[in-house]
Amino acid sequence: MSDALDYQLARFREMTPAERWKAAHQLYWSARRLKAAFFREMHPEWTEEQVEDAVREAFRRARD
Repeated sequence: MSDALDYQLARFREMTPAERWKAAHQLYWSARRLKAAFFREMHPEWTEEQVEDAVREAFRRARD
């Protein structure tokens, strides 16, 4: 493994469950913001409601 991956894995192992949950939570919401930015870029004519609907649908389908 690479040094960066070794460091990352070691850091995750040191985290408490609460810290791991917080990191996962932040990652999830960051991914949603990035997806929304993508939709806004691809569809500048969409309303904010349309963007949010598309984000919701994209994340709902990701679970399938």
